[in-house]
Amino acid sequence: MKIIPVEGMGPIYQLDSRPIFPPPSLANEAGLLAVGGDLSLPRLLEAYRHGIFPWYEPGEPILWWSPDPRLILDPAELRVSRSLRSVLRKGEFEVRFDTACTQVIHACATSPRPDQNGTWIGRDIEAAYTALHHAGVCHSVEAWSGGTLVGGLYGVCLGGCFFGESMFSARSNASKVALVRLAELLLALGIDVIDCQVASEHLISLGAKEIARAEFLERIYRAPAHSVVAGRWTDLAAAFGGTGG
Repeated sequence: MKIIPVEGMGPIYQLDSRPIFPPPSLANEAGLLAVGGDLSLPRLLEAYRHGIFPWYEPGEPILWWSPDPRLILDPAELRVSRSLRSVLRKGEFEVRFDTACTQVIHACATSPRPDQNGTWIGRDIEAAYTALHHAGVCHSVEAWSGGTLVGGLYGVCLGGCFFGESMFSARSNASKVALVRLAELLLALGIDVIDCQVASEHLISLGAKEIARAEFLERIYRAPAHSVVAGRWTDLAAAFGGTGG
């Protein structure tokens, strides 16, 4: 690795072919740590083990981030509104785990968002996280209605943390229902951190909070090895009251 200047961002690390990263504490003020490298399975696993994630525009160099502060959600502190509780009671959506991860990732990439122009999830990201899913560490939570996928989310689960990546809703409340069921499953598994990466009003309204990067890293580093629940969550979720497919 070497340090290079990046216009408007100061000096950051240029990654080489080795799947290693500089310490997250060396990220710049914006949280940018490094540029370059690839999205290979070993590199992505190494990144998430240290609270680092890729985030960049399609066609641009890969950028690696470790923001400070970090937005997290404790599953036990998820705020469920009265109206959402009503949706849950009525069973408007069937929630499944890991039955359509590739579809969820693609839907997150292609769903229009009122606050964004385009998407950061390019084909390379889709392929990389599909590979992570096949490796048993990327998981999807899906909301279905009448046999149609209408919402959901996906993320990476390592080190006692679910690193949330993206969500989509084709119907009102679909992704929120998926989040509630995810929180329930994580609590049952003893996983107490959902990484939300950077602050947004929507996530804060659901109970997310900012903590120092050092505290975030301490929480994922101290997680016991048994908290890493690899493999498809379909049967696992069913055992805890979720739905398989």
